[in-house]
Amino acid sequence: MSYKIISDPLYGLIDIETDIVRKIIDHPYFQRLRNIKQLALTYLVYPGAEHTRFQHALGCYHLARTAVKVLRKKDVPINKEEEEGVLLASLLHDIGHGPFSHTLEYHLVKCSHENFSLKIMEKINEELSGRLDTAIAIYKNTYHRKFLHQLVSSQADVDRLDYLKRDSFHTGVAEGAVGSERIIKMYDVVNDELVIDSKGIFSIEKFLLARRMMYWQVYLHKTVLSAEEMLLQIIARARYLLERGEVALFITEPLKYFLVNHVEEVTDEALEMFVRLDDSDIFCCVKEWCYADDFILQSLSQRLITRDLNKISVEIKEFSEEYIQKVNKLTEQTLDLQADEVDYFVYHHKIGTRSYHSMDTPIVFKNKNGELVNIAEVSTLLNDNQFNFTDVRYFISYPREIVNLL
Repeated sequence: MSYKIISDPLYGLIDIETDIVRKIIDHPYFQRLRNIKQLALTYLVYPGAEHTRFQHALGCYHLARTAVKVLRKKDVPINKEEEEGVLLASLLHDIGHGPFSHTLEYHLVKCSHENFSLKIMEKINEELSGRLDTAIAIYKNTYHRKFLHQLVSSQADVDRLDYLKRDSFHTGVAEGAVGSERIIKMYDVVNDELVIDSKGIFSIEKFLLARRMMYWQVYLHKTVLSAEEMLLQIIARARYLLERGEVALFITEPLKYFLVNHVEEVTDEALEMFVRLDDSDIFCCVKEWCYADDFILQSLSQRLITRDLNKISVEIKEFSEEYIQKVNKLTEQTLDLQADEVDYFVYHHKIGTRSYHSMDTPIVFKNKNGELVNIAEVSTLLNDNQFNFTDVRYFISYPREIVNLL
């Protein structure tokens, strides 16, 4: 195979040097990621957030490749098989994402994208006569050298380093930018554990701060939450109508399969349908449902397509039951709904995020003496308990027609 390069807006030219990586990228299952937005409906708030899981996967591959080079320079032995395995695991770690990424996860199927990622990797592995054995072992954390899995999945892995930098770039939220290249330069391995050189402590603190900022400014932005909840209710209403069979509904075959069958595990049949499903299935159906006979499905679809999104309020304390009931009653009266239909238009939930999880495998630093130190012992941010807790907030979302009635 001739040497290939891919131009990336973050890293410049990404090298594709082996046949196996090229085969994976060209595989229809991987090409499907071109049609799945990394940040789902976030483009309704940040117009530049149109990037895809395909771009993110390539970025993770590139950072993993850089990490292998750095570790080898630090005399960490990594053979060719292990290098190929960790690069492919990084490339394929998100291949099981469904339409609109995390937004519809557990709503179309009752299992995580990791389950589908593993099943798809095993399916491709069959086609390639076991070439992904090492990659799958690294992905599942059953490979005997644990630091390779930590490169793919940990609290300072290449996945987080890429998505924070990439999402920051495409949304224009500068607070989310991280020095991914510098952090990777600080990687080392001690006792089969991925550690960070102590010189990288400020880069890691900036990384944790950026992650917190991106959650509240982008991933949990209140308008994004409003749009996502609306999409979830559109899917819920479509499923309800299909189950009752009272309304003829335009729908693609893969989407119909998951709305009708309540899939809870990744069977061969479910996998066959899943790899045919992407954002375009959802989007074309929602566009068509703008003209559905059912008022609820029609109204929700029109509101989402035209960006007539719900008003949303976010507070640090729970909304009173009295206030919620008032919102429900006004919505019921204004939209002429039945009491049991109000939940399609009014949403109230608890949301939260945690930038660092002390109970997970911790971020560990190697000091000048070669000693290993937990980040909680040396970071001022962690000692001040600014990141090692769950930041919880509450929101309520309702149609704009009732704003002036509250």
